[in-house]
Amino acid sequence: MSGGERKVKRHPRGQGWEEAGGEFYQESYPGGEAELEAMHQNPSNIATLLPSKQNRTATYSKMYDAKTTMRRRTANRTANRAQYQTTARRPSASAATAAATDVASMLPDLSENLSNEERTWEEIMQIKALPVSMAQKKEHKAKLQSQTKLRLQGLEQLKWQRRKMWQRLRRSWSEAYAKMELWRHSMKEVEGDFGTGVVAYFLFIKWLMFLNLGVCTLMVLFIVLPAVFLKPAQQFPECNLSNNFTGQGSVECCSAQYANTTSEPAENIFMQFIQGRGIVEHTQAFYGVYPNVELTLNSAAWLSYDMPLAYISLSLVFMLVSLAAIVKSAAKGFKERLVEGEGQFYQYCNIIFSGWDFCIKNEKSACIKHKAIFNEIKASIESERIEEERLTRSKEERFKLFSVRVLVNLAVFVLLIAALYLIYVVFDFSAQTQTDYIIANNTLLRLLFEFLPSLCVVGLNLVIPIILGMLVRLERYSPVLIVRITLMRTVLLRLSSLGVVLLSFYRQFNCDDPCRPEGADAKCKKPLCWETYVGQQFFKLMLVDFLSHIAVTFIVNFPRGQLAKYSHNSVVAYLGEQQFDLPKHVLDVVYIQTLCWLGSFFAPVLPLMASIIFFFMFYIKKFACLVNSKPSTIPYRASRSNSLFMAVLLLSFVVMIIPLGYTIAERTPSKSCGPFRGLPSVWSVIVRTFVSSPAWIKHVVFFFTTAGFAVPAFITLILCLYYFYAVSAANKHMVLVLKNQLVLEGRDKQFLLHRLSQIIKQQQEHHKAMRAAAQSAHMNSTDISSST
Repeated sequence: MSGGERKVKRHPRGQGWEEAGGEFYQESYPGGEAELEAMHQNPSNIATLLPSKQNRTATYSKMYDAKTTMRRRTANRTANRAQYQTTARRPSASAATAAATDVASMLPDLSENLSNEERTWEEIMQIKALPVSMAQKKEHKAKLQSQTKLRLQGLEQLKWQRRKMWQRLRRSWSEAYAKMELWRHSMKEVEGDFGTGVVAYFLFIKWLMFLNLGVCTLMVLFIVLPAVFLKPAQQFPECNLSNNFTGQGSVECCSAQYANTTSEPAENIFMQFIQGRGIVEHTQAFYGVYPNVELTLNSAAWLSYDMPLAYISLSLVFMLVSLAAIVKSAAKGFKERLVEGEGQFYQYCNIIFSGWDFCIKNEKSACIKHKAIFNEIKASIESERIEEERLTRSKEERFKLFSVRVLVNLAVFVLLIAALYLIYVVFDFSAQTQTDYIIANNTLLRLLFEFLPSLCVVGLNLVIPIILGMLVRLERYSPVLIVRITLMRTVLLRLSSLGVVLLSFYRQFNCDDPCRPEGADAKCKKPLCWETYVGQQFFKLMLVDFLSHIAVTFIVNFPRGQLAKYSHNSVVAYLGEQQFDLPKHVLDVVYIQTLCWLGSFFAPVLPLMASIIFFFMFYIKKFACLVNSKPSTIPYRASRSNSLFMAVLLLSFVVMIIPLGYTIAERTPSKSCGPFRGLPSVWSVIVRTFVSSPAWIKHVVFFFTTAGFAVPAFITLILCLYYFYAVSAANKHMVLVLKNQLVLEGRDKQFLLHRLSQIIKQQQEHHKAMRAAAQSAHMNSTDISSST
């Protein structure tokens, strides 16, 4: 036999249980009437004939016999030690057989007697078949489940009761939460029309809303409320121009100068609100009003609250909480993808036989569920079709496709560079024209030029993804790759646009502080409180982006959808027809969350604003999904979509950390505002707190930075990593063993069915022979009586 033939016959363990499906119904087992008679006399002997019993022992016996044969062949090569080798190998044969029996006994044996729990479960299932009322069935079930109580005593009975009580409490809470779950009916409606992948997008919006609500609660409790209700522990020094310490350019004079500035008259409240300036600027919504001293209650002067430390600590906690939530959700999505990958050989069976919800009561819900199952099957078939098309391409088709993809990538690169350059030019133009006399005296013109950078960024974010979506269709990727590539390109556009915005801020603020003894530089465009200015710009970006979604959904796309629905013109129908482009809509919410992360340090109101935006965004996107759009030709799956959403969000978070970390560690805060005024950097608060901490805390922290801690910690991490790797390998091996055992159990079932059919056949033949004998005896007796 050739090596290639040997490879064909050699199957890995992991494929055995998928390929053995036909063996469940094709096995034939020898057996005669003698064996059947023996089983009648002693039915327990049938367990020794099961294929699972024989197969395990035979497998390990063959393995050890093969090792013994190799040793004997080696012994025959040396004639001088033949006798020694023969005598040495004789006891090894019995040892091999004993070892094979031991290893076989270690495998899981599913043909053993049922445990008490399994018997109880079977009895509960039998109660369902009783022809009695439901109340009597519940009574029988309660009696059966309470029998365990009689067998347990003392502490074990208490543990059992507590476990049962906790299970009932969890079940009751799950049922109550399912009834009160937010947007539950809307999710089912979307799932019925667009599938589970689009539902994962709406769950993503819901998850982001609750994340920002939790962060907003922390900020209100630890920053806003202390700043409102607590008073400074000491009075602020007044600005004294004749004093060297509190004169021109000092923190006191700069703070007084900023506190007295308002950009709009008090009666124009609406303009101040949408710009984040004037009265709104001097509230706790922005960075500038928070004090840089300790706060205290009037009745408890001994109890102080360090506002600078609380501000920077809560900002760090905000980032850590967001990171932990993202990693947790991403890990959950990874588990779902892993389970889906394990079931790729029987996904259609799972959808058809396990996909129906038997709690559905009305016809409308049933139709929605039918559509959801149809979309799942459609997604699986489409993925298989594209994979088959990819495998059957010729060399010429591959070369043409490669050339097209290279040209498309060059076009995308040029498009992104042009968009970023336009953003840079618009920001520079807006900063130069705001000081013009005509624009400064015209409220509408000033408002337009202030929002011009935000309008430019939002407009490019609306137009460029449409062009990218057209270009990616020319590359003929699979649906999953289309989603990923479109997402990555759009993420690159949006993150790069934010990078250009931050670069424009850096150029604008890269000059001396305007509040200095020499006076402000005429060329310097740096405001008195540049942190509040940055918070205002992010506030405007979020507001303009949200308003653009409302305008596009209800003013542009809704009329287009109606024209496509009721028009009989093919051109109008083609131009008005819309699909729910999932990558574009995902980037919309990720972009808002990235703006919230970047601006929350400068404007604590942004998490609350993001929560409100996500709440209304759910209904806006639902309207765009159910009314304006039709299901996409690219089917999306929930597990893949959810993991992809979290990957994009994690990428945005990592990119956002870089400029924010640079601001906290390197940039000098403004002298005029904020809790860090007068300090060389924001991180100086952490350093000052550490220096003033007790000595034992310093020793502990210093010990963490020494090699005496780092080396053992590194070795411990390596050992833990190896331990979890070993556990994972053992679990993987056990899964393979259990899969093979399932194959053997299927053979056991077929074996028992075959034996049962033989017994039934033998009994039928026996009864037929008895009836024939009785009939012949009756006929003989009739003949005798007639002859007499």
